Amino acid sequence: MISKVTIIVATYNRSHFILETLSSIQRQSHSNWECIIIDDGGIDNTLEVISPFLKQDSRFKFLKRPDNYKKGLPGCRNYGLDLAKGDYIIFFDDDDIVHPDNLKICLELLNNMNLDFCHYQKMSYKGKSPLIQKTQVTTKISLSQRDIEEIVTQKIGLASCTVMWKGYCFNTSRFNENLLYAEEWECYSRIISQDFKGIKIDSILYYNRKHENSNTAEFYSNNPVRKKSKKEAIILILQNLKERRLLTNYLIRYFVTLSLNFKEYDLFNEILGVLDLNVLNKLKWKLFYKSYVLRVLIYKLKKRLK
Repeated sequence: MISKVTIIVATYNRSHFILETLSSIQRQSHSNWECIIIDDGGIDNTLEVISPFLKQDSRFKFLKRPDNYKKGLPGCRNYGLDLAKGDYIIFFDDDDIVHPDNLKICLELLNNMNLDFCHYQKMSYKGKSPLIQKTQVTTKISLSQRDIEEIVTQKIGLASCTVMWKGYCFNTSRFNENLLYAEEWECYSRIISQDFKGIKIDSILYYNRKHENSNTAEFYSNNPVRKKSKKEAIILILQNLKERRLLTNYLIRYFVTLSLNFKEYDLFNEILGVLDLNVLNKLKWKLFYKSYVLRVLIYKLKKRLK
């Protein structure tokens, strides 16, 4: 049996980019896949542009997101998950390019090592399509619940499109449809907190296009919708870690430090509310929060003097 992969591509007004994405999917060396393209209510000519793919290759399917799924990437991806027929799940964005051996390499590792997910690397580019070279896996590092600190703090960056999952990983997990940014961070950390086993490889198997209209670019431009969503994701991750007894002092320190960038939402006090600490510990974290900026300034000054 040749493993079948379901590729889920959410799209919204990307008729000027999506052809490159679909072409790179069609060039996959592993051929047993279905690509479910979910339109999020776009008003451009995406359907017209991709019609040749739909007519010539039955592996591509185009659907509109129904109203019972909320608008946004999470709703589109959840709809795709509910339609998926593959044993493996992978998400690609509608403005990026996929390495031709992406599916092949991930499947070989997952099947040979009996793992639940495979995390590979990506490379960013602007303008012209990148030069794609043949790649091989030279480094493999196991990943599991024990690595939750590095996954949550994004030292190990599980981006939405850099993981292939076995389908059952989503049996009890879906993307939170109230989130419009950082939804994969929240969802993936929640899945791995259930102790699924995976692998991190050094191969670059994905190329993400940098442009000003991406969700990430909007977040770093202080878009209030994206920023509020990141704040909500922080609380959801914190709650899940607490429920699963995976919350460490290191992670609390990370979230408290992160809250300094979300003062308009009073995130720090919301974090304290989730933690439900005794008076002494609450005071400790309040002192840490209040003194953090000053300590960073002193550290930088000392570094310059040296």
